[in-house]
Amino acid sequence: MSTDSTLSVRTFIEQNSAGFVEDLKDWLRIPSVSGDPDRAGDVRASAEWLAAKLRATGFPTVEIWETASGAGLPTVFAEWPSGDPDAPTVAVYGHHDVQPATPLELWETAPFEPTVRDGKLFARGASDDKGQLFFHVLGVRAHLAATGRTAPAVNLKLIVEGEEESGSPNFAPLLRDHAERLACDVVVVSDTGMWDRDTPSTVTGMRGLIAAQIDARGPSGDVHSGSFGGAIPNPITELVRLLAGLHDENRHVTLPGFYDGIVELTERERQLFAKLPFDEAAWLRTAKSPAAIGEAGFSTLERIWARPTAEINGIWGGHTGHGSKTIVPSEAHAKLSFRLVAGQDPAQVRKGLEAWLAERMPEWIEYELSFEGEGVRPCLTPLDHPALQSITRALGRAFADDPDGERREILYTREGGSGPEADLQDVLAAPVVFLGVSLPEDGWHAPNERVDVANLLKGAEAAAYLWEDLAGNK
Repeated sequence: MSTDSTLSVRTFIEQNSAGFVEDLKDWLRIPSVSGDPDRAGDVRASAEWLAAKLRATGFPTVEIWETASGAGLPTVFAEWPSGDPDAPTVAVYGHHDVQPATPLELWETAPFEPTVRDGKLFARGASDDKGQLFFHVLGVRAHLAATGRTAPAVNLKLIVEGEEESGSPNFAPLLRDHAERLACDVVVVSDTGMWDRDTPSTVTGMRGLIAAQIDARGPSGDVHSGSFGGAIPNPITELVRLLAGLHDENRHVTLPGFYDGIVELTERERQLFAKLPFDEAAWLRTAKSPAAIGEAGFSTLERIWARPTAEINGIWGGHTGHGSKTIVPSEAHAKLSFRLVAGQDPAQVRKGLEAWLAERMPEWIEYELSFEGEGVRPCLTPLDHPALQSITRALGRAFADDPDGERREILYTREGGSGPEADLQDVLAAPVVFLGVSLPEDGWHAPNERVDVANLLKGAEAAAYLWEDLAGNK
């Protein structure tokens, strides 16, 4: 931070925290549920609220973008040029839509009437993702106040989606349509969290995803098992036998080429994962599971963060009602999903599944294989990437007792789930780094979603430090 600062970042944030919380409450009162068609007007009102707030903050360019099809929900774009000819360009991604609040009876306070209790702000969207996106507004104000600048040290762009909680169906086309305006050197995502209150961390990658369905047919209709059973193919039996071979005895996935080209964990990454205070017994209680199992040779955290998986999400067919119905069913169905890691391509996994089925499905069973879209690509930022190091320094400074003294150690995690981050990485051809401060207990998508106000303010502080660090870290 500049030596001629007239007001420190931390002091500015403390002095403006009350107004920040009140503004955030106003935004949280808007029920911007993208998955409910009846709330489309509220999603638009949310975009307009944010656009007005960004203009008032000082962003000279603020626009509301419609989806290419015109049938989707609005995205907010804002831009604030640095004015420095060599300044890097940073795009911040977040979303302003929220999950439905049902079941309402499980909320202790109304989901769209924000309430602060014991230092936590309760409301739908408090942590996912309005709170974590909004701390950037306070952060850029603190950055300007502390440095005396009239514009950020970086060329700052915001892209705030309105359909993330509905699967981002229009986001990739929107990125492609506006790729020139969104061009940047790095993307900062504030839609993740940290390990826990005492262990600040940053995410370095997210897994990809491809989902499929198998529809198998034996006889052309259900027939009597006493008359025909044991003498004709049963599609449920054949499908179950086939799916039992999806993993080998070491729980490796058996699709051809499934592991080709994947980015293996480095020894340093494995050591850093091991430094996290992971309580497997507590994790198993959260997982509602009696045991932790998985691919041989890897820890639980490595399996859920850095290894690809194949899961049978559902299987059905034949009679499933009360009592017995002794038939050989005509059809069997299964839903599968594959979580992917860096180096894997959804298209290649799709080809592998097609080849695997063609080789193993008995010739007397007719089947169809279908996929849910093109899949989501994984993303990963190497630990030595300069932008990731800037994130680490900014967080280490924000979470230190003295921001000008020794920085707090920041550990690294990954996300086992999937999101639109890979689209940002692929379309914009820029690395993705994560600045999130939500805690595991914040209850994303659940009743009584909340966010720790002190942590939000730490997020704003880290953002304020980040822009100057990135500007000097070319």
